[in-house]
Amino acid sequence: MVAPEVTRDEIIKGRRVVALPAEAPHGDQHHRLDYVTAAHVAPGYEGSTDLITRVGPKSDFASDACIRKAGIDPATGSRYLEEIAFEVVSTQSEKDAADKAEEMLARGVRRVFGIFVKEPRRVCEWSPQSRSWQPLDAGFRIEDRCLAAPLPVAGLLDSALAHQAVVEALVARNEPTIGRLTAAAMAEGEARGEAKGKAESVLDLLENRGLTVSPEQRAEILGCSDLARLKQWLLSAGSVATATVGELLTAPPEPRATLTR
Repeated sequence: MVAPEVTRDEIIKGRRVVALPAEAPHGDQHHRLDYVTAAHVAPGYEGSTDLITRVGPKSDFASDACIRKAGIDPATGSRYLEEIAFEVVSTQSEKDAADKAEEMLARGVRRVFGIFVKEPRRVCEWSPQSRSWQPLDAGFRIEDRCLAAPLPVAGLLDSALAHQAVVEALVARNEPTIGRLTAAAMAEGEARGEAKGKAESVLDLLENRGLTVSPEQRAEILGCSDLARLKQWLLSAGSVATATVGELLTAPPEPRATLTR
């Protein structure tokens, strides 16, 4: 009924509806929707944008975003039907959005969510029982087998919270890059902790021997992250009786021993 490469029309319950290109509010929201949902797709599932589906004999349209099982459905020899779908509602009528939700659920889509751009901005889930959009609280998290982590409603409406939602989802999915960054941060923290401990030991030794440590020297010692140099300072501070703090800090590093055959 629709030739996507020629027209932007959709067919909803037999009605031809022109799907106009998005203005900024709709386009911005659609972009945020794709960004957040992509990070939440569970293993074994695929996310899609504008995936056109023949949902019924009188309907042919695309959901703004959806998630479906990966692979080929052996029952049909084609892709799996989307399991959850999202529709951004801005200039289109709420009747069109409601009709789309009803048609998708009748086809077998399990859940349909609407993101309403106009005030009051909100996220709703279509209820087949009441045949209406049911608003979701801003603190609500969507849980589903398609999702690797609960999807926060607030992350779909707010750009800053969208970033937070994506990071939380990647952590929940044990994303390797997140793991490497976390391990590197922990290692850096441990190294800083060890350096701080050695620096404080150097200061304790110097002060216990009655050597005056100026604020500048204290800052230099505490700011040093070179563990080898801190170890050298620690040894010198405790064993060289004639060392002044200035001499200690300006002494060249001891050469590293080399192995010869």
